[in-house]
Amino acid sequence: MQVAQINIAKAKDEMTSVTMSDFVARLDEINAIADHSPGFIWRLQTEDGNATSINAFDDPNIIVNMSVWSSIEALRNFVYKSMHVELIRDRDSWFDKILEVHQVLWWIPEEHIPTMDEGKQKLALLQRDGPCQDAFTFAKPFSMP
Repeated sequence: MQVAQINIAKAKDEMTSVTMSDFVARLDEINAIADHSPGFIWRLQTEDGNATSINAFDDPNIIVNMSVWSSIEALRNFVYKSMHVELIRDRDSWFDKILEVHQVLWWIPEEHIPTMDEGKQKLALLQRDGPCQDAFTFAKPFSMP
């Protein structure tokens, strides 16, 4: 089994705006760090190498990130112990707060690539039921089934 994750963020403006320019300027660097991190398996991306142009929600300023990792610890190390943490620290410059669930993790079989619908369903499940075996968080993880 591997762990999948999806997280969403509400950008303050369009990706082409001055407001978002510093964030956009860091995308290639941060994605390269993810791609070369221990335990990284897959990430959602378009031809430009990121997923910011994917409109998965009604609001065009909601951006989505989805990836697959060998373990929760490998994902946690990337998110909180790599340069990625700089984006988290500066997120208020680029993103509005989302009051509902905006990140979820779940276990998937090896070689399974999660779909956008699957990720959205996991977000909805976590929002509706809270952490459970099928949709959990870093703070309340569930062991591999």
